[in-house]
Amino acid sequence: MVGFAVVVGIAVASVHQLLSFATLMGFLTGFGVSAYSMIINDLYDLDVDRLNRPDKPLPSGRVSPATAMVEALILLAIGLVSAYVLGIPTLLVAAFYAFWSWLYNYRVKESGFLGNTMVATSVAIPYLYGGLSVGVTEDPLLWMMAVTSLLAAVGREVVKTISDVVGDRARRVRSVMVVYGPAVASKVGALFFIASIASSILPLVFRSAGLVYGVVVIIPIAIFAYATKKILKEYSAQNAISVKNLALIGMLTGLLAFIAGGILRT
Repeated sequence: MVGFAVVVGIAVASVHQLLSFATLMGFLTGFGVSAYSMIINDLYDLDVDRLNRPDKPLPSGRVSPATAMVEALILLAIGLVSAYVLGIPTLLVAAFYAFWSWLYNYRVKESGFLGNTMVATSVAIPYLYGGLSVGVTEDPLLWMMAVTSLLAAVGREVVKTISDVVGDRARRVRSVMVVYGPAVASKVGALFFIASIASSILPLVFRSAGLVYGVVVIIPIAIFAYATKKILKEYSAQNAISVKNLALIGMLTGLLAFIAGGILRT
């Protein structure tokens, strides 16, 4: 999804460059750096995942930490080399977010909400990176896309803390769930979902997107509205897993809405 988000950013910023070498390199950057980040997260969370997700490759023993580290470094190299091919500015952004993800796992995750926000920024930046890849960063729609994705991702990360509470307590993560309980965590997550719905309407208000976007964006809006109702009604761990998966679907359909709105602006 991160690689695809970069492609969406390129499509919105400069649709005539969509089928270009820059798009391939942009996708590989987003894919490589994001995949590296996820593997690093799994390595740092190995003890936690033994409690939360013993079925995952590392805690189940299907993949060794050494193998995972090698794969992470290969993917990081793919991401950084692809970024370098596009230019020094793109390389600096890619390198910063690779460091950002390591810093989150190494030190910031335990802080709770700040860590949730750090993760969310890595979901929002691919759109702007896509624009940077083709030399266009001033398009308002790119920034609106980034804000909407940021808000939705923060909401998802907070809801996720409800299902991750056992492992978070073991790692002493001061998540919203651990500090304030499931009722507050569900309300905070729902608040960010609502904010993402509101921000998704901004391209229509400011006429940065047209009728096509207005029609397609109804789908993610409906998904996030349902997710909001669902998490406010019940904040059990099982329901939180269902809602975070719903949010992921909502974010994916949001990508489709943005790419449709960026290409067909009338």
